[in-house]
Amino acid sequence: MPTSVKEVRDLGWDYIDIILFSGDAYVDHPSFGIAVIARVLENAGYRVAVVPQPNWQDDLRDFKKLGTPRLFFGISAGNLDSMLNNYTGNRRKRSDDDYTPGGQGGKRPDYPTIVYTKILKKLFPEIPVIIGGIEASMRRFVHYDYWQDKILTSILELSGADLLVYGLGEKPILQIAETINHTGQIFDCYSLRQLAYLSDFDDKTENDLILHSYSQVLEDKMNYAKNFVFVESETNYISNRRIVQDLQNARLIVNPPLPPMTTDEIDEIYNLPFTYQPHPRYYNKPPIPAYEMIKHSVNIHRGCFGGCSFCTIAAHQGKFIVSRSEKSIVNEIEKIKKLPDFKGHLTDLGGPSANMYKMKGKDLEKCSVCKRASCIYPKICKNLDTSHEQIINLYQIVSKIEGIKKITIGSGVRYDIALAETGNKKTDEINKKYIELLIKNHVSGRLKVAPEHSEETTLKLMRKTSFGYFKKLRSIFNDIEKKYNLRQQLVTYFIAAHPGCTEDEMCKLALELKELNIYPEQVQIFTPTPMTLSTVMYYTEVNPYTGEKIFVEKSKSGRDLQLKFLFWYKLEINRELIHHLLKRKKLHLAEKLRLKRK
Repeated sequence: MPTSVKEVRDLGWDYIDIILFSGDAYVDHPSFGIAVIARVLENAGYRVAVVPQPNWQDDLRDFKKLGTPRLFFGISAGNLDSMLNNYTGNRRKRSDDDYTPGGQGGKRPDYPTIVYTKILKKLFPEIPVIIGGIEASMRRFVHYDYWQDKILTSILELSGADLLVYGLGEKPILQIAETINHTGQIFDCYSLRQLAYLSDFDDKTENDLILHSYSQVLEDKMNYAKNFVFVESETNYISNRRIVQDLQNARLIVNPPLPPMTTDEIDEIYNLPFTYQPHPRYYNKPPIPAYEMIKHSVNIHRGCFGGCSFCTIAAHQGKFIVSRSEKSIVNEIEKIKKLPDFKGHLTDLGGPSANMYKMKGKDLEKCSVCKRASCIYPKICKNLDTSHEQIINLYQIVSKIEGIKKITIGSGVRYDIALAETGNKKTDEINKKYIELLIKNHVSGRLKVAPEHSEETTLKLMRKTSFGYFKKLRSIFNDIEKKYNLRQQLVTYFIAAHPGCTEDEMCKLALELKELNIYPEQVQIFTPTPMTLSTVMYYTEVNPYTGEKIFVEKSKSGRDLQLKFLFWYKLEINRELIHHLLKRKKLHLAEKLRLKRK
Protein backbone atom coordinates (compact mmCIF):
# COMPACT_ATOMS: atom_id res chain seq x y z
CA MET A 1 0.00 0.00 0.00
CA PRO A 2 1.19 3.57 -0.59
CA THR A 3 2.56 5.48 2.42
CA SER A 4 3.41 8.82 0.80
CA VAL A 5 1.98 11.38 -1.60
CA LYS A 6 4.48 10.32 -4.27
CA GLU A 7 3.44 6.66 -4.00
CA VAL A 8 -0.23 7.65 -4.30
CA ARG A 9 0.53 9.71 -7.44
CA ASP A 10 2.58 6.86 -8.92
CA LEU A 11 -0.51 4.66 -8.67
CA GLY A 12 -2.51 7.30 -10.54
CA TRP A 13 -5.00 7.71 -7.70
CA ASP A 14 -7.00 10.93 -7.41
CA TYR A 15 -8.58 9.86 -4.10
CA ILE A 16 -8.05 7.41 -1.21
CA ASP A 17 -10.92 5.47 0.32
CA ILE A 18 -9.33 4.57 3.66
CA ILE A 19 -6.18 5.76 5.42
CA LEU A 20 -4.78 3.47 8.14
CA PHE A 21 -2.48 4.71 10.91
CA SER A 22 -0.29 2.29 12.87
CA GLY A 23 2.04 2.52 15.85
CA ASP A 24 4.20 -0.20 14.25
CA ALA A 25 6.46 -0.02 11.24
CA TYR A 26 4.65 -1.21 8.11
CA VAL A 27 5.54 -4.78 7.22
CA ASP A 28 3.45 -6.45 4.51
CA HIS A 29 3.23 -9.76 6.37
CA PRO A 30 0.15 -11.54 7.80
CA SER A 31 1.67 -11.42 11.29
CA PHE A 32 1.26 -7.63 11.29
CA GLY A 33 -2.34 -6.59 11.90
CA ILE A 34 -2.39 -3.37 9.90
CA ALA A 35 -1.06 -5.20 6.82
CA VAL A 36 -3.85 -7.76 7.06
CA ILE A 37 -6.55 -5.09 7.36
CA ALA A 38 -5.05 -3.20 4.42
CA ARG A 39 -4.97 -6.30 2.20
CA VAL A 40 -8.53 -7.32 3.11
CA LEU A 41 -9.85 -3.87 2.21
CA GLU A 42 -7.77 -3.75 -0.97
CA ASN A 43 -9.11 -7.14 -1.99
CA ALA A 44 -12.64 -5.76 -1.68
CA GLY A 45 -11.78 -3.01 -4.17
CA TYR A 46 -10.96 -0.11 -1.84
CA ARG A 47 -8.02 2.23 -2.25
CA VAL A 48 -6.03 2.00 0.96
CA ALA A 49 -3.00 3.94 2.20
CA VAL A 50 -0.97 3.29 5.35
CA VAL A 51 0.78 5.82 7.58
CA PRO A 52 3.15 3.94 9.90
CA GLN A 53 4.47 5.53 13.10
CA PRO A 54 3.42 9.12 12.32
CA ASN A 55 5.25 11.92 14.12
CA TRP A 56 2.82 13.36 16.67
CA GLN A 57 5.28 15.93 18.07
CA ASP A 58 5.95 18.23 15.09
CA ASP A 59 3.61 20.17 12.82
CA LEU A 60 1.56 16.96 12.26
CA ARG A 61 2.49 16.78 8.58
CA ASP A 62 2.26 12.94 8.69
CA PHE A 63 -1.41 13.24 9.60
CA LYS A 64 -2.10 15.83 6.90
CA LYS A 65 0.01 14.61 3.98
CA LEU A 66 -2.48 12.22 2.36
CA GLY A 67 -5.46 14.50 2.85
CA THR A 68 -9.01 13.35 3.51
CA PRO A 69 -10.09 9.74 2.90
CA ARG A 70 -13.40 9.18 1.13
CA LEU A 71 -14.70 6.78 3.81
CA PHE A 72 -12.78 6.79 7.09
CA PHE A 73 -9.52 6.73 9.03
CA GLY A 74 -8.50 3.49 10.74
CA ILE A 75 -6.16 3.37 13.74
CA SER A 76 -4.22 0.59 15.46
CA ALA A 77 -1.61 1.10 18.19
CA GLY A 78 0.22 -1.94 16.82
CA ASN A 79 0.67 -5.62 17.55
CA LEU A 80 1.05 -4.95 21.30
CA ASP A 81 -0.56 -2.64 23.80
CA SER A 82 1.59 0.49 23.50
CA MET A 83 2.39 0.55 27.21
CA LEU A 84 3.99 -2.89 26.97
CA ASN A 85 6.00 -1.56 24.04
CA ASN A 86 7.05 1.58 25.89
CA TYR A 87 7.59 0.41 29.50
CA THR A 88 9.00 -2.48 31.52
CA GLY A 89 7.05 -4.40 34.16
CA ASN A 90 8.45 -1.96 36.73
CA ARG A 91 7.20 1.05 34.77
CA ARG A 92 10.63 2.03 33.50
CA LYS A 93 10.72 3.64 30.05
CA ARG A 94 12.15 1.30 27.42
CA SER A 95 14.86 2.51 25.08
CA ASP A 96 14.02 -0.08 22.42
CA ASP A 97 10.99 -1.11 20.37
CA ASP A 98 10.98 -4.36 18.35
CA TYR A 99 8.41 -3.01 15.91
CA THR A 100 10.62 -0.11 14.76
CA PRO A 101 13.64 -0.17 12.38
CA GLY A 102 16.80 -0.80 14.37
CA GLY A 103 14.71 -1.50 17.46
CA GLN A 104 14.72 2.23 18.17
CA GLY A 105 12.43 3.41 20.96
CA GLY A 106 10.39 6.61 21.06
CA LYS A 107 8.67 6.29 17.68
CA ARG A 108 5.20 5.83 19.18
CA PRO A 109 3.48 7.81 21.94
CA ASP A 110 1.90 6.29 25.01
CA TYR A 111 -1.66 5.26 24.05
CA PRO A 112 -1.31 6.03 20.31
CA THR A 113 -4.93 4.99 19.78
CA ILE A 114 -5.94 8.03 21.83
CA VAL A 115 -3.23 10.39 20.57
CA TYR A 116 -3.74 9.63 16.86
CA THR A 117 -7.53 9.82 17.12
CA LYS A 118 -7.54 13.19 18.87
CA ILE A 119 -5.19 14.63 16.24
CA LEU A 120 -7.31 13.35 13.34
CA LYS A 121 -10.54 14.51 14.95
CA LYS A 122 -9.08 17.99 15.32
CA LEU A 123 -7.75 18.11 11.76
CA PHE A 124 -10.67 16.33 10.04
CA PRO A 125 -13.68 16.59 12.39
CA GLU A 126 -16.21 15.34 9.81
CA ILE A 127 -14.35 12.11 8.89
CA PRO A 128 -15.15 8.94 10.89
CA VAL A 129 -12.32 7.36 12.88
CA ILE A 130 -12.42 3.60 13.50
CA ILE A 131 -10.09 2.19 16.16
CA GLY A 132 -9.02 -1.44 16.52
CA GLY A 133 -6.14 -3.73 17.33
CA ILE A 134 -5.23 -5.19 20.70
CA GLU A 135 -4.90 -1.86 22.55
CA ALA A 136 -8.41 -0.75 21.60
CA SER A 137 -9.87 -4.24 21.93
CA MET A 138 -8.64 -4.85 25.49
CA ARG A 139 -9.52 -1.32 26.65
CA ARG A 140 -13.08 -1.19 25.32
CA PHE A 141 -14.65 -1.37 28.79
CA VAL A 142 -13.88 0.60 31.95
CA HIS A 143 -10.50 -0.85 32.93
CA TYR A 144 -7.61 -0.69 35.37
CA ASP A 145 -4.45 0.85 33.90
CA TYR A 146 -1.30 -0.35 35.62
CA TRP A 147 0.91 2.43 34.29
CA GLN A 148 -1.31 5.19 35.68
CA ASP A 149 -2.41 2.97 38.60
CA LYS A 150 -6.03 3.99 38.26
CA ILE A 151 -9.36 3.13 36.68
CA LEU A 152 -9.85 4.55 33.18
CA THR A 153 -13.01 4.87 31.17
CA SER A 154 -13.42 3.10 27.82
CA ILE A 155 -10.81 3.98 25.21
CA LEU A 156 -13.71 4.95 22.96
CA GLU A 157 -14.58 7.77 25.34
CA LEU A 158 -10.94 8.68 25.98
CA SER A 159 -10.13 8.94 22.28
CA GLY A 160 -13.33 10.34 20.80
CA ALA A 161 -13.34 7.71 18.03
CA ASP A 162 -16.59 6.90 16.22
CA LEU A 163 -16.39 3.09 16.32
CA LEU A 164 -14.25 0.44 17.98
CA VAL A 165 -13.63 -2.95 16.39
CA TYR A 166 -12.70 -5.58 18.95
CA GLY A 167 -11.03 -8.93 18.39
CA LEU A 168 -9.67 -9.90 14.99
CA GLY A 169 -11.04 -7.22 12.73
CA GLU A 170 -11.00 -8.44 9.11
CA LYS A 171 -14.72 -9.16 8.80
CA PRO A 172 -16.01 -6.21 10.88
CA ILE A 173 -13.84 -3.62 9.11
CA LEU A 174 -15.02 -4.86 5.73
CA GLN A 175 -18.66 -4.63 6.81
CA ILE A 176 -18.05 -1.12 8.15
CA ALA A 177 -16.44 -0.06 4.86
CA GLU A 178 -19.33 -1.51 2.85
CA THR A 179 -21.92 0.18 5.06
CA ILE A 180 -20.32 3.64 4.96
CA ASN A 181 -19.70 3.27 1.23
CA HIS A 182 -23.37 2.57 0.60
CA THR A 183 -25.06 4.95 3.04
CA GLY A 184 -22.42 7.50 3.99
CA GLN A 185 -23.55 7.33 7.62
CA ILE A 186 -21.54 5.97 10.56
CA PHE A 187 -24.79 5.44 12.47
CA ASP A 188 -25.82 2.71 10.04
CA CYS A 189 -22.94 0.60 11.38
CA TYR A 190 -24.41 0.42 14.88
CA SER A 191 -26.22 -2.83 14.16
CA LEU A 192 -23.05 -4.64 13.03
CA ARG A 193 -21.46 -7.30 15.20
CA GLN A 194 -18.05 -7.20 16.88
CA LEU A 195 -17.93 -3.45 17.29
CA ALA A 196 -18.58 -0.93 20.04
CA TYR A 197 -19.94 2.60 19.95
CA LEU A 198 -21.05 5.36 22.30
CA SER A 199 -24.73 6.21 22.67
CA ASP A 200 -26.51 9.16 24.26
CA PHE A 201 -29.83 7.38 24.17
CA ASP A 202 -31.66 5.21 26.66
CA ASP A 203 -31.52 2.21 24.35
CA LYS A 204 -31.07 -0.68 26.77
CA THR A 205 -32.99 -3.85 25.96
CA GLU A 206 -34.11 -6.73 28.16
CA ASN A 207 -31.54 -9.00 26.56
CA ASP A 208 -28.56 -6.71 27.28
CA LEU A 209 -25.90 -7.59 29.84
CA ILE A 210 -25.57 -4.48 32.02
CA LEU A 211 -22.21 -3.85 33.68
CA HIS A 212 -21.51 -1.70 36.72
CA SER A 213 -20.87 1.85 35.56
CA TYR A 214 -17.66 3.86 35.59
CA SER A 215 -18.75 5.72 38.74
CA GLN A 216 -19.74 2.46 40.47
CA VAL A 217 -16.34 0.93 39.69
CA LEU A 218 -14.61 4.00 41.15
CA GLU A 219 -16.71 3.67 44.30
CA ASP A 220 -16.09 -0.05 44.85
CA LYS A 221 -13.29 -2.24 43.46
CA MET A 222 -15.53 -5.28 43.75
CA ASN A 223 -17.77 -3.85 41.04
CA TYR A 224 -14.75 -4.03 38.72
CA ALA A 225 -14.24 -7.66 39.75
CA LYS A 226 -17.91 -8.48 39.12
CA ASN A 227 -17.75 -6.80 35.71
CA PHE A 228 -14.83 -9.01 34.72
CA VAL A 229 -16.70 -12.19 35.61
CA PHE A 230 -19.71 -11.00 33.59
CA VAL A 231 -17.60 -10.13 30.52
CA GLU A 232 -15.38 -13.23 30.58
CA SER A 233 -18.35 -15.57 31.03
CA GLU A 234 -20.20 -13.85 28.19
CA THR A 235 -17.27 -13.99 25.75
CA ASN A 236 -16.42 -17.65 26.40
CA TYR A 237 -19.28 -18.94 24.26
CA ILE A 238 -21.27 -17.93 21.18
CA SER A 239 -23.23 -15.02 22.65
CA ASN A 240 -25.98 -12.97 21.06
CA ARG A 241 -26.20 -10.36 23.83
CA ARG A 242 -24.96 -6.80 23.77
CA ILE A 243 -22.89 -5.63 26.73
CA VAL A 244 -23.79 -2.15 28.01
CA GLN A 245 -21.84 0.07 30.41
CA ASP A 246 -22.42 3.67 31.43
CA LEU A 247 -19.20 5.69 31.24
CA GLN A 248 -18.34 9.23 32.35
CA ASN A 249 -20.44 11.07 29.77
CA ALA A 250 -21.89 8.43 27.48
CA ARG A 251 -23.21 4.90 27.29
CA LEU A 252 -20.99 2.18 25.83
CA ILE A 253 -22.70 -0.39 23.62
CA VAL A 254 -20.64 -3.47 22.75
CA ASN A 255 -22.36 -5.64 20.16
CA PRO A 256 -21.95 -9.43 20.28
CA PRO A 257 -19.06 -11.00 18.34
CA LEU A 258 -19.21 -12.59 14.94
CA PRO A 259 -19.05 -16.39 14.84
CA PRO A 260 -15.53 -17.85 14.58
CA MET A 261 -14.13 -17.85 11.06
CA THR A 262 -14.32 -20.97 8.94
CA THR A 263 -11.23 -22.55 7.41
CA ASP A 264 -12.23 -21.17 3.99
CA GLU A 265 -12.51 -17.67 5.42
CA ILE A 266 -9.12 -17.70 7.11
CA ASP A 267 -7.53 -19.29 4.03
CA GLU A 268 -8.87 -16.42 1.93
CA ILE A 269 -7.06 -13.92 4.15
CA TYR A 270 -3.73 -15.72 4.10
CA ASN A 271 -3.97 -16.20 0.33
CA LEU A 272 -3.93 -12.42 -0.24
CA PRO A 273 -0.85 -11.09 -2.08
CA PHE A 274 1.39 -10.21 0.86
CA THR A 275 4.99 -9.49 -0.09
CA TYR A 276 6.26 -10.89 3.25
CA GLN A 277 8.69 -7.98 3.50
CA PRO A 278 8.90 -4.51 5.06
CA HIS A 279 7.61 -1.65 2.94
CA PRO A 280 10.21 -0.28 0.47
CA ARG A 281 10.45 2.89 2.61
CA TYR A 282 12.66 0.83 4.98
CA TYR A 283 15.09 -0.52 2.37
CA ASN A 284 17.96 1.67 3.54
CA LYS A 285 17.13 1.46 7.22
CA PRO A 286 18.17 -1.03 9.92
CA PRO A 287 16.19 -4.29 10.25
CA ILE A 288 12.90 -4.41 12.15
CA PRO A 289 13.51 -6.92 15.00
CA ALA A 290 9.92 -8.22 15.16
CA TYR A 291 9.99 -8.94 11.43
CA GLU A 292 13.38 -10.62 11.58
CA MET A 293 11.99 -12.99 14.21
CA ILE A 294 8.96 -14.14 12.19
CA LYS A 295 9.86 -13.63 8.53
CA HIS A 296 10.43 -17.33 7.84
CA SER A 297 7.62 -18.58 10.07
CA VAL A 298 4.05 -19.60 9.26
CA ASN A 299 0.98 -19.03 11.43
CA ILE A 300 -1.19 -22.16 11.10
CA HIS A 301 -4.10 -21.26 13.39
CA ARG A 302 -5.69 -18.56 15.53
CA GLY A 303 -7.29 -18.66 18.96
CA CYS A 304 -6.41 -20.42 22.21
CA PHE A 305 -8.49 -22.47 24.63
CA GLY A 306 -5.83 -22.44 27.38
CA GLY A 307 -7.50 -19.62 29.31
CA CYS A 308 -4.41 -18.63 31.32
CA SER A 309 -5.26 -15.90 33.82
CA PHE A 310 -2.55 -13.49 32.68
CA CYS A 311 -3.03 -13.87 28.92
CA THR A 312 -5.11 -11.76 26.50
CA ILE A 313 -4.99 -14.13 23.51
CA ALA A 314 -8.35 -15.79 24.16
CA ALA A 315 -9.96 -12.43 24.97
CA HIS A 316 -8.71 -11.00 21.66
CA GLN A 317 -8.62 -13.96 19.26
CA GLY A 318 -11.26 -16.13 20.93
CA LYS A 319 -10.97 -19.55 22.54
CA PHE A 320 -12.19 -21.44 19.47
CA ILE A 321 -9.35 -22.66 17.28
CA VAL A 322 -9.60 -21.49 13.67
CA SER A 323 -7.16 -23.49 11.56
CA ARG A 324 -5.92 -23.00 8.04
CA SER A 325 -6.02 -25.77 5.46
CA GLU A 326 -2.86 -27.65 4.55
CA LYS A 327 -3.15 -26.24 1.01
CA SER A 328 -3.18 -22.64 2.27
CA ILE A 329 -0.15 -23.29 4.48
CA VAL A 330 1.78 -24.93 1.63
CA ASN A 331 0.93 -21.99 -0.67
CA GLU A 332 2.37 -19.56 1.86
CA ILE A 333 5.54 -21.60 2.23
CA GLU A 334 5.99 -21.49 -1.55
CA LYS A 335 5.94 -17.68 -1.28
CA ILE A 336 8.40 -17.67 1.63
CA LYS A 337 10.76 -19.86 -0.39
CA LYS A 338 11.10 -17.00 -2.88
CA LEU A 339 12.34 -14.51 -0.28
CA PRO A 340 15.94 -13.49 -1.10
CA ASP A 341 17.44 -14.63 2.21
CA PHE A 342 15.50 -17.88 2.68
CA LYS A 343 17.87 -20.85 2.95
CA GLY A 344 15.38 -23.67 3.56
CA HIS A 345 14.75 -23.29 7.31
CA LEU A 346 11.16 -22.61 8.45
CA THR A 347 11.48 -21.16 11.93
CA ASP A 348 7.92 -21.91 13.03
CA LEU A 349 4.73 -23.70 12.12
CA GLY A 350 2.70 -22.44 15.02
CA GLY A 351 0.32 -19.93 16.50
CA PRO A 352 -0.69 -18.68 19.94
CA SER A 353 0.15 -22.23 21.03
CA ALA A 354 2.23 -24.47 18.81
CA ASN A 355 0.12 -27.60 19.06
CA MET A 356 -3.58 -26.65 19.03
CA TYR A 357 -3.87 -26.99 15.25
CA LYS A 358 -7.34 -28.27 14.24
CA MET A 359 -8.28 -29.13 17.82
CA LYS A 360 -11.94 -28.65 18.67
CA GLY A 361 -14.83 -30.07 20.63
CA LYS A 362 -16.21 -33.45 19.67
CA ASP A 363 -19.71 -32.01 20.00
CA LEU A 364 -19.59 -28.37 18.86
CA GLU A 365 -23.13 -27.73 20.11
CA LYS A 366 -21.84 -28.20 23.65
CA CYS A 367 -18.96 -25.81 22.96
CA SER A 368 -21.29 -23.11 21.67
CA VAL A 369 -23.01 -22.81 25.07
CA CYS A 370 -20.08 -23.64 27.37
CA LYS A 371 -18.90 -20.81 29.64
CA ARG A 372 -15.67 -22.43 30.89
CA ALA A 373 -12.75 -20.01 30.57
CA SER A 374 -10.35 -22.86 29.82
CA CYS A 375 -10.87 -26.16 28.04
CA ILE A 376 -7.82 -27.66 29.77
CA TYR A 377 -7.88 -26.25 33.31
CA PRO A 378 -8.44 -27.52 35.96
CA LYS A 379 -8.84 -30.68 33.86
CA ILE A 380 -9.01 -31.28 30.15
CA CYS A 381 -12.62 -31.21 29.01
CA LYS A 382 -13.91 -34.64 28.01
CA ASN A 383 -15.51 -33.03 24.97
CA LEU A 384 -12.15 -31.73 23.68
CA ASP A 385 -10.41 -33.80 21.00
CA THR A 386 -6.70 -33.45 21.85
CA SER A 387 -5.37 -35.78 19.16
CA HIS A 388 -2.19 -34.45 17.53
CA GLU A 389 -2.74 -36.51 14.37
CA GLN A 390 -3.58 -33.47 12.21
CA ILE A 391 -0.47 -31.54 13.21
CA ILE A 392 1.76 -34.60 12.69
CA ASN A 393 0.30 -34.91 9.17
CA LEU A 394 0.99 -31.21 8.56
CA TYR A 395 4.64 -31.58 9.62
CA GLN A 396 5.00 -34.51 7.21
CA ILE A 397 3.38 -32.61 4.31
CA VAL A 398 5.59 -29.56 4.81
CA SER A 399 8.73 -31.67 5.25
CA LYS A 400 8.23 -33.07 1.74
CA ILE A 401 8.12 -29.64 0.08
CA GLU A 402 11.08 -29.20 -2.24
CA GLY A 403 13.58 -26.72 -0.80
CA ILE A 404 12.51 -27.16 2.83
CA LYS A 405 15.51 -28.49 4.73
CA LYS A 406 14.44 -27.90 8.31
CA ILE A 407 11.24 -27.11 10.24
CA THR A 408 11.56 -25.92 13.81
CA ILE A 409 8.78 -24.91 16.17
CA GLY A 410 9.27 -21.44 17.64
CA SER A 411 5.88 -21.07 19.32
CA GLY A 412 5.38 -22.24 22.88
CA VAL A 413 4.17 -25.85 23.19
CA ARG A 414 1.28 -26.76 25.50
CA TYR A 415 2.88 -30.00 26.65
CA ASP A 416 0.10 -30.64 29.17
CA ILE A 417 -2.31 -31.33 26.27
CA ALA A 418 0.05 -33.82 24.69
CA LEU A 419 0.96 -35.57 27.94
CA ALA A 420 -2.50 -35.88 29.48
CA GLU A 421 -4.03 -39.37 29.54
CA THR A 422 -7.25 -39.27 27.50
CA GLY A 423 -8.48 -42.82 28.07
CA ASN A 424 -8.35 -43.33 24.30
CA LYS A 425 -5.42 -45.64 23.53
CA LYS A 426 -5.08 -44.46 19.92
CA THR A 427 -5.07 -40.76 20.87
CA ASP A 428 -2.54 -41.34 23.67
CA GLU A 429 -0.21 -43.17 21.26
CA ILE A 430 -0.51 -40.38 18.67
CA ASN A 431 0.23 -37.71 21.27
CA LYS A 432 3.23 -39.67 22.54
CA LYS A 433 4.45 -39.89 18.94
CA TYR A 434 4.01 -36.11 18.56
CA ILE A 435 6.24 -35.35 21.54
CA GLU A 436 9.00 -37.63 20.23
CA LEU A 437 8.69 -36.26 16.69
CA LEU A 438 8.80 -32.69 17.98
CA ILE A 439 11.92 -33.22 20.12
CA LYS A 440 13.72 -35.37 17.54
CA ASN A 441 13.09 -33.34 14.39
CA HIS A 442 11.65 -29.90 15.10
CA VAL A 443 13.71 -28.22 17.82
CA SER A 444 16.19 -25.54 16.82
CA GLY A 445 18.48 -26.24 19.75
CA ARG A 446 15.87 -24.93 22.22
CA LEU A 447 12.34 -26.13 22.96
CA LYS A 448 10.23 -23.38 24.57
CA VAL A 449 7.75 -24.33 27.28
CA ALA A 450 6.02 -22.29 29.97
CA PRO A 451 5.46 -24.02 33.33
CA GLU A 452 5.30 -20.47 34.82
CA HIS A 453 5.62 -21.70 38.43
CA SER A 454 6.02 -24.82 40.56
CA GLU A 455 3.65 -24.14 43.47
CA GLU A 456 0.03 -25.26 43.25
CA THR A 457 -1.41 -22.20 45.03
CA THR A 458 0.01 -19.85 42.41
CA LEU A 459 -0.59 -22.20 39.49
CA LYS A 460 -4.25 -22.43 40.45
CA LEU A 461 -4.60 -18.64 40.29
CA MET A 462 -2.75 -18.68 36.95
CA ARG A 463 -5.07 -21.40 35.62
CA LYS A 464 -2.00 -23.47 34.80
CA THR A 465 -1.67 -27.21 35.16
CA SER A 466 0.53 -28.96 37.72
CA PHE A 467 4.33 -28.66 37.68
CA GLY A 468 4.28 -32.45 37.55
CA TYR A 469 3.48 -32.25 33.85
CA PHE A 470 6.68 -30.27 33.30
CA LYS A 471 8.71 -32.82 35.24
CA LYS A 472 7.22 -35.56 33.08
CA LEU A 473 8.09 -33.64 29.91
CA ARG A 474 11.62 -33.02 31.16
CA SER A 475 12.13 -36.73 31.78
CA ILE A 476 10.82 -37.60 28.31
CA PHE A 477 12.95 -34.84 26.76
CA ASN A 478 16.11 -36.20 28.40
CA ASP A 479 15.29 -39.77 27.34
CA ILE A 480 14.78 -38.74 23.70
CA GLU A 481 17.95 -36.65 23.78
CA LYS A 482 19.91 -39.75 24.83
CA LYS A 483 18.08 -42.04 22.41
CA TYR A 484 19.00 -39.92 19.37
CA ASN A 485 22.26 -38.46 20.74
CA LEU A 486 20.95 -34.89 20.61
CA ARG A 487 22.24 -31.79 22.34
CA GLN A 488 19.24 -29.57 22.82
CA GLN A 489 17.93 -27.38 25.60
CA LEU A 490 14.55 -27.16 27.29
CA VAL A 491 13.86 -23.43 27.68
CA THR A 492 11.47 -22.59 30.50
CA TYR A 493 9.38 -19.46 31.07
CA PHE A 494 8.56 -18.35 34.61
CA ILE A 495 6.64 -15.42 36.09
CA ALA A 496 7.48 -13.66 39.37
CA ALA A 497 5.11 -11.58 41.50
CA HIS A 498 1.90 -12.97 40.06
CA PRO A 499 -1.12 -12.27 42.28
CA GLY A 500 -1.22 -14.83 45.07
CA CYS A 501 2.50 -15.55 44.80
CA THR A 502 4.44 -14.87 48.01
CA GLU A 503 8.14 -14.58 48.63
CA ASP A 504 8.07 -18.04 50.24
CA GLU A 505 6.52 -19.51 47.09
CA MET A 506 9.26 -17.96 44.97
CA CYS A 507 11.83 -19.46 47.29
CA LYS A 508 10.23 -22.88 46.90
CA LEU A 509 10.30 -22.43 43.13
CA ALA A 510 14.00 -21.53 43.29
CA LEU A 511 14.70 -24.68 45.31
CA GLU A 512 12.81 -26.78 42.76
CA LEU A 513 14.88 -25.25 39.97
CA LYS A 514 18.10 -25.85 41.86
CA GLU A 515 17.21 -29.48 42.47
CA LEU A 516 16.39 -29.93 38.77
CA ASN A 517 19.51 -28.01 37.64
CA ILE A 518 17.41 -25.48 35.73
CA TYR A 519 18.90 -22.05 35.13
CA PRO A 520 16.10 -19.81 33.81
CA GLU A 521 16.80 -17.09 31.29
CA GLN A 522 13.26 -16.40 30.02
CA VAL A 523 11.63 -14.77 33.04
CA GLN A 524 9.42 -11.79 33.72
CA ILE A 525 7.76 -9.83 36.48
CA PHE A 526 4.00 -10.04 36.17
CA THR A 527 2.71 -6.97 34.34
CA PRO A 528 -1.02 -6.19 34.64
CA THR A 529 -2.69 -5.62 31.27
CA PRO A 530 -6.35 -4.76 30.67
CA MET A 531 -8.98 -7.50 30.50
CA THR A 532 -7.17 -10.37 32.22
CA LEU A 533 -8.14 -12.23 35.38
CA SER A 534 -4.67 -11.67 36.81
CA THR A 535 -5.02 -7.91 36.42
CA VAL A 536 -8.35 -7.96 38.25
CA MET A 537 -6.72 -9.90 41.09
CA TYR A 538 -3.77 -7.47 41.14
CA TYR A 539 -6.02 -4.42 41.41
CA THR A 540 -8.65 -5.79 43.81
CA GLU A 541 -6.49 -8.29 45.77
CA VAL A 542 -9.46 -10.64 45.52
CA ASN A 543 -10.22 -13.68 43.36
CA PRO A 544 -13.37 -12.42 41.60
CA TYR A 545 -14.78 -15.91 41.12
CA THR A 546 -14.53 -16.95 44.78
CA GLY A 547 -14.38 -13.65 46.69
CA GLU A 548 -11.27 -15.00 48.41
CA LYS A 549 -8.75 -12.39 49.58
CA ILE A 550 -5.30 -12.98 48.08
CA PHE A 551 -1.82 -11.58 48.68
CA VAL A 552 -0.49 -9.30 45.93
CA GLU A 553 3.08 -8.03 45.91
CA LYS A 554 2.87 -4.44 44.64
CA SER A 555 6.04 -2.83 46.00
CA LYS A 556 8.96 -2.47 43.61
CA SER A 557 11.40 -3.94 46.14
CA GLY A 558 9.16 -6.94 46.74
CA ARG A 559 8.59 -7.55 43.03
CA ASP A 560 12.32 -7.25 42.31
CA LEU A 561 13.11 -9.71 45.11
CA GLN A 562 10.67 -12.26 43.72
CA LEU A 563 12.33 -11.97 40.32
CA LYS A 564 15.77 -12.51 41.83
CA PHE A 565 14.75 -15.95 43.12
CA LEU A 566 14.61 -17.06 39.48
CA PHE A 567 18.30 -16.16 39.16
CA TRP A 568 19.30 -18.22 42.20
CA TYR A 569 22.31 -19.60 40.29
CA LYS A 570 24.08 -16.25 39.87
CA LEU A 571 26.66 -15.85 42.62
CA GLU A 572 25.98 -12.24 43.63
CA ILE A 573 22.22 -12.70 43.56
CA ASN A 574 22.51 -15.97 45.49
CA ARG A 575 24.49 -14.20 48.22
CA GLU A 576 21.85 -11.48 48.39
CA LEU A 577 19.06 -14.06 48.69
CA ILE A 578 20.89 -16.00 51.40
CA HIS A 579 21.45 -12.80 53.37
CA HIS A 580 17.76 -11.94 53.06
CA LEU A 581 16.63 -15.40 54.17
CA LEU A 582 18.97 -15.32 57.18
CA LYS A 583 17.56 -11.93 58.18
CA ARG A 584 14.11 -13.51 58.10
CA LYS A 585 15.47 -16.40 60.20
CA LYS A 586 14.81 -18.89 57.39
CA LEU A 587 18.02 -20.78 58.12
CA HIS A 588 16.87 -24.07 56.61
CA LEU A 589 15.84 -22.48 53.32
CA ALA A 590 19.03 -20.41 53.20
CA GLU A 591 21.21 -23.50 53.50
CA LYS A 592 19.24 -25.37 50.85
CA LEU A 593 19.49 -22.46 48.39
CA ARG A 594 23.15 -21.63 49.10
CA LEU A 595 25.52 -22.32 46.22
CA LYS A 596 28.27 -24.78 47.09
CA ARG A 597 31.80 -23.50 46.81
CA LYS A 598 33.87 -25.18 44.13
